Amino acid sequence: MEFIKQQPSSKAPADWFTGDVWWDVIVAGQEPSRIRANLVRFSPSARTHWHAHALGQTLHIVSGTALIGTRDGTLFEAHPGETVACPPNEEHWHGAAPDRSMEHIALWEGTGDGTPETAWAEPVTDQQYNGRRTRDR
Repeated sequence: MEFIKQQPSSKAPADWFTGDVWWDVIVAGQEPSRIRANLVRFSPSARTHWHAHALGQTLHIVSGTALIGTRDGTLFEAHPGETVACPPNEEHWHGAAPDRSMEHIALWEGTGDGTPETAWAEPVTDQQYNGRRTRDR
């Protein structure tokens, strides 16, 4: 057993995020483990760009109101204690509602074969971000 040395908090890159976003790496597993986990803090209206994870991604909402969008135009709203699973290779985005910050734990896996675990695309437009929200599952 070992304690994992914690890295300093990092500002998320503008190439992948809109707005003020910070993360703390919880774990970036080394083979044979491929687990990745980050605690991510979004300021109001901050969000990821469109992206997809080769092996999917799980988001556990810690605080605030999370918005999670899919390419078909669905915009989900999630609250603290809720967990959302994004399937492998599904393009999506996630971020904070306009009126308050949001914090989630993001979990995903590395591919193990050297191929990228995340494919990043263009920024989310204001029209996409401000779409009609649903709580339907």
